[in-house]
Amino acid sequence: MDIVLFESEAKIMEIVWEKAPISAKDITLIAAETIGWNKNTTYTVIKKLVEKGFLHREEPGFMCTPMITEAEVQKREVTSFLARVFGGSKKALFSALLEEEKLTENERKELLELIERG
Repeated sequence: MDIVLFESEAKIMEIVWEKAPISAKDITLIAAETIGWNKNTTYTVIKKLVEKGFLHREEPGFMCTPMITEAEVQKREVTSFLARVFGGSKKALFSALLEEEKLTENERKELLELIERG
């Protein structure tokens, strides 16, 4: 699946990942409360997510379940960002991150462990 997940779609996916399976009606209620969207906007975004293959919809009750995990989306987004902004260079990404904020000793240790495993 090489389709882009737009910010509005990601907001709906976050609701679905947390509550799945969930009815479209319940998604609209949560979106109204947390994002301030009206019902029509939410249904439009749900329809786009179904068309793109991110959501599966079943009757009765227009129940929605995710067809992709949050981790898969995060990985794709990071890979895309890395390619677009840093020319695919992980070193350049880490350099930019580390210039802005110093790591705690614990964070440094955890990152070194991750690097050693990778």
